[in-house]
Amino acid sequence: MGRRLYAGQRLRALRLRQGLGQGAMAGRLGVSVSYLSQLENDDRPLTSSVLAALGRQFPLDLEGLHADDGARRFAATRAVLDDPLFGEARLDAQAVARLAEQQPELADRLVALHAAYRAAEERLQILDETIDTGADQGGRLPWDEIRDWFHQAGNYIDLLDRRAEELSGELVGGSADALAERLAARHGVAVEELADIEAAAIRRFDAARRVLMLGPALPPESRRFQLGWQLVALEMGGEIAAIADNATLRSVEARRLLALGLTNYAAGALLMPYERFRSAARAVRHDIDRLSRHFGVSFEQACHRLSTLQRPGARGIPFFFCRVDMAGNITKRHSATRLQFARFGGACPLWVVHDAAAIPDRVLVQLAETPDGVRYVSMAKGLVKPSGRYDRSPRRYAVALGCEAAHARDFIYADGLDVERARATPIGVSCRLCPRPDCDQRAFPPADRAIRIAPDRRDVVPYSIG
Repeated sequence: MGRRLYAGQRLRALRLRQGLGQGAMAGRLGVSVSYLSQLENDDRPLTSSVLAALGRQFPLDLEGLHADDGARRFAATRAVLDDPLFGEARLDAQAVARLAEQQPELADRLVALHAAYRAAEERLQILDETIDTGADQGGRLPWDEIRDWFHQAGNYIDLLDRRAEELSGELVGGSADALAERLAARHGVAVEELADIEAAAIRRFDAARRVLMLGPALPPESRRFQLGWQLVALEMGGEIAAIADNATLRSVEARRLLALGLTNYAAGALLMPYERFRSAARAVRHDIDRLSRHFGVSFEQACHRLSTLQRPGARGIPFFFCRVDMAGNITKRHSATRLQFARFGGACPLWVVHDAAAIPDRVLVQLAETPDGVRYVSMAKGLVKPSGRYDRSPRRYAVALGCEAAHARDFIYADGLDVERARATPIGVSCRLCPRPDCDQRAFPPADRAIRIAPDRRDVVPYSIG
């Protein structure tokens, strides 16, 4: 892999961070304790087989061990060739290492071609859904435009994330009181409570009077988020406006929606600053309840933030995240994984998120597999947001967070699951796009296939797929 890669100090730091002794670490990597000791003391370089083992056992940490382009090329090429697209037979690590070393341009083009294929597949899915639903590109609603904009940005906005991280460092503790004090000291903004008659209201800002009014029924984490929202709107408004103005959008309404979304993003980044949140998430293996308690945020806010940890050079686990209402509509969605959500309609009925919506305050876990053979571990929880008054119904919905099975060791919700051998629930993106011919839960036939009707035969689904 080009010049030899010595990474003893980083390898030792990885072992200690995982709380492993040398014996346990050696067992994970399939090497002897003495050989591991030589690696940690830089007496030996990391070989392709050791890098492959590290990639299998600690995929989240492999990026930090890469010291040169050769090691990065090897890891990227290995990830591409492990895609189920190429079938179950996997190339030996040594063969991948030889390809990366002896044919670096070919390896780079293979990685680029795979990325282009995945992007084209995603665009085709969007086109299929658009044609199938009759929503042509010119007819996209501003809301759909903004969701697509964030998806194309990878759900990570570097400028705002770093500015929010800096701002968080200036706030002592980041409590609601600290946020209110900053609003008063820097911007002359007082915080008041709305009258009880407006219990359903969340936030009102009177710019002329410099008064921020918050709904009396807001739970503490929501109140803190709204304080943070107003603070970043005032301190980062220029950056937010510049991003929105330069975005390729079709209407003024879409730009205003984007500015609101960017402010929401910055507020989340303020309350959960990148490096502190990423480190804490890794330390508790992405336990949402513990993260929520530690950072004083809601369960949904912590889930959403985990899906944004895509900073180059310091990425978190690639997660998918969504929010589904009681009717099955996807009201929030983002995926840094190969699983992509339907842009129109609901999610696959076999997905555990639908069960969670009907059972609030209980975490459900599912091992699922998509038609391309990729396995995912997902966690879903039903939530209820009180309205603050009897004559308004509370909002009920469920959130889901998941990752590819390769990251199961770092995802606490996968504990107890045999992600390699256990039977996985076969899910799809949506019925319109799912190619599975034998799903009893199918609501519609796939848009790209003919159906066959047999009058003398009746199964659960009243047609077969051609």
